[in-house]
Amino acid sequence: MTETFLIKYAEIAIKGKNRYLFEDALVRQIQHALAKIEGQFQVNKEQGRIYVHCQTDYDFDELIEALQKVFGIVGISPVTVLEDTGFEDLARAVVAYMQEKYPAYQGTFKVHTRRAKKTYPMESMEVSSELGGRILEAFPLAKVDVHQPALLLHVEIREKLYLYSETIPGPGGMPVGTNGKAMLLLSGGIDSPVAGYMIAKRGVTIDAVYFHAPPYTSERAKQKVVDLAKEVAAYSGPIRLHVVNFTDIQLYIYDQCPHEELTILMRRYMMRIAEHFAKERRCLGLITGESIGQVASQTMHSLAATNEVCTLPVYRPLIGFDKQEIVNVAHKIHTYDTSVLPYEDCCTIFVAKHPVTKPNLKKIRNSEKKLEEKIDEMVAEAIRTTEVIVVE
Repeated sequence: MTETFLIKYAEIAIKGKNRYLFEDALVRQIQHALAKIEGQFQVNKEQGRIYVHCQTDYDFDELIEALQKVFGIVGISPVTVLEDTGFEDLARAVVAYMQEKYPAYQGTFKVHTRRAKKTYPMESMEVSSELGGRILEAFPLAKVDVHQPALLLHVEIREKLYLYSETIPGPGGMPVGTNGKAMLLLSGGIDSPVAGYMIAKRGVTIDAVYFHAPPYTSERAKQKVVDLAKEVAAYSGPIRLHVVNFTDIQLYIYDQCPHEELTILMRRYMMRIAEHFAKERRCLGLITGESIGQVASQTMHSLAATNEVCTLPVYRPLIGFDKQEIVNVAHKIHTYDTSVLPYEDCCTIFVAKHPVTKPNLKKIRNSEKKLEEKIDEMVAEAIRTTEVIVVE
């Protein structure tokens, strides 16, 4: 069983003098992910590389699944580690590696050598050429192809020698925690969990707000959102989910305002409440799952109307996606099946039959003036009674 894994990253490598901060963040995220699975693991930074050393028995598939949820990793390579006892020992080890992993190999291959230890007596190209020759002797039906080989054997010469020929893809992105914190408006739909996943992929720590409307929405609808938050938290780390009782506010708006403006007015108050918690939690922005033109509340005019009440920036990572693209990501991160469960949230219960698609801001503000007498007290009460659930 492989005892060491090489962790590959991409964007982090171009961070200049701050690179170590991103590497350290990635190490912490790997440690956090591996703490959830059985086994003991040591995560080391060595000469621009990150290695996971497995110190006890472990489940290979479980380890790979955990690492594939750590943003910042682009590849995971099971590695054979050797002591440097001379080239002849290396050559024998390479042939033995090939015989074990690819018995009777007949395809094309290439040896790629990286010589980080500059005191090693042979140049990289010379090592690759010599090792290629030894492989051809052991596998006479194999062929060298330096352009498009079916098998690429990596040899890294450092204080120790590292062999690997497989790279399992990681999720990419940036380590969570390297780009601040943001507040996600999370519903039970398909879009907002995907938005949370995508913004976390850029290194942003996530908190979330869910607007609950009992008795019009059930406890099952609330649990559905908690379950969605858990799926996102598998990638983003723990999420503080703020469950806001929005019923009184929605009913009051429903009774007092033109119904074609319902969606916009409710969204504006949701944004205000979400921003309150965002500032309380020192977030740098709000996140929504909106996409231009997908529904009436997501036209450019509608988005401008909801943006107006915010002082924090609003980030919309799905803004240019079509629905199928969003659905594809939802399947990938395993939120789709939960999102389509038939437990509706407040956004779908109180929907207007003919919502305005080009809201007039002057009219919207006038409608809000009719609410001023009671709405501020309702908002304060909703904030005061908000339930906070830590989702991991």
